[in-house]
Amino acid sequence: MMRRLAQLLLVFISGWTFTVIQEAFGQEVPRLEAVTAMRQAAEFYRGEVASHGGYVYHYSVDLSQRWGEGTATADQIWVQPPGTPTVGMAYLRAHEATGDRYYLDAASEAAVAIVHGQLRSGGWTNAIDFNPDSDQTAEYRNGRGRGKNNSSLDDGQTQSALSFLIQCDKALEFRDPRVHEAAMVGLDALLAAQYPNGGFPQVWTRPVTTHPVIAANYPDYDWRTEGRVKEYWNAYTLNDNVTGYVAVTLIDAHRVYSDVRYLESLRKLGDFLLLAQMPEPQPGWCQQYSFQMKPIWARKFEPPAVSGDESQEVIGTLLLISQTLSDAKYLEPVPRAMAWLKRSLLPSGQLARYYELQSNRPLYMNRRGDKYELTYEDSDLPDHYGWKTDNTLNQLDLRYNVVRAGDATTDVASARELELRVNSIITALDDRSRWIDHYDGTRLVGQPKFKLGEPYLSSQTFSNNLTRLAEFVVASGSSK
Repeated sequence: MMRRLAQLLLVFISGWTFTVIQEAFGQEVPRLEAVTAMRQAAEFYRGEVASHGGYVYHYSVDLSQRWGEGTATADQIWVQPPGTPTVGMAYLRAHEATGDRYYLDAASEAAVAIVHGQLRSGGWTNAIDFNPDSDQTAEYRNGRGRGKNNSSLDDGQTQSALSFLIQCDKALEFRDPRVHEAAMVGLDALLAAQYPNGGFPQVWTRPVTTHPVIAANYPDYDWRTEGRVKEYWNAYTLNDNVTGYVAVTLIDAHRVYSDVRYLESLRKLGDFLLLAQMPEPQPGWCQQYSFQMKPIWARKFEPPAVSGDESQEVIGTLLLISQTLSDAKYLEPVPRAMAWLKRSLLPSGQLARYYELQSNRPLYMNRRGDKYELTYEDSDLPDHYGWKTDNTLNQLDLRYNVVRAGDATTDVASARELELRVNSIITALDDRSRWIDHYDGTRLVGQPKFKLGEPYLSSQTFSNNLTRLAEFVVASGSSK
């Protein structure tokens, strides 16, 4: 009983009204425990972990070390997921679930930190440095940085920043001009970065140039030695789910601002993905395309090839676009692509990242010093890259059938199912309100140099757990 009273006191000092307290008292203990755990975990992460309102990927448990893509200083925060926008979105979900202003304030701090690092070109790079004397700053729109002005769509950098700012702008009821202006500037820049055929570059500094609108085709030269593009980041890019992240951002923008330009851009993006599907015998998608719509080299370990990973991502994006626009034309490429993926599975059930053009043989790289060599063997692969990927074909099949049938339902877990999940999340919170991970050898984003079994804090884990708890609070509240 004393524990329950203590939980209610915490809810009271968090700003809840007496009516809400009464309602919470009438709920099962797990719901109240979830609300309490959320607030305790958020107070630790916001109060002890945040720097300048933002976050990196990983932290030592004593917070003496920080990692993004490599070691980070106390003045650096990360934009690329699972950095600051990822944590900020979790705060917004917590605010929606509880109405507690504390989470909105935490999200606002993260949004202002993101605004600080917006580039003059309108987007973001992977990190923001608040030290104006650092050589890691970029050409920030606020004039407090120097260096490059390359807005990046790689790994969802600009897209995640924009989606977070859009959602935060809405939660703030459009009353913070810093957040609203940054969202508008960023969205205008994103639209200006879209090529006439609907594709996007990996990086932009200025509005893109005009090129012919043609369908994807195989190279008519020796792709192993010719056709290399020095500035591949200016080319049409699908690598690391560029178009999937863009689609989500455009949908978010339309839902919040009701501007038809964002749906028009989404439709153009869908049309590009139709054009980018390779002809038989490999009706999948590639990582990068030239302006002649031929697969091209990117980095020296990223050859022209049809990609298992990007093809799965594109199928998911087409399903999202088709459902959003209520247009079945974006489903038309899916059966051919799925059939190709299924016949391209490796003996392990995985997909190769690369399949050789036309022969469809799984294609890999060996590394000797700084040099890479193409190979069909997978026994000596460099460990810095994902040469194979898990297949998600069953999930894609299910989604395809749902979208084709016009079923708008989603797979939402019941309150009871969520309760089973959150029990372990609440139990895992330690006496300092931390969720501590232990390195198990799995490749982590940013590739920090942890020892096996070493404890660390993860922004991804914090965000996932806070979001799951928020979902449980909503579901259990609606089931009373």
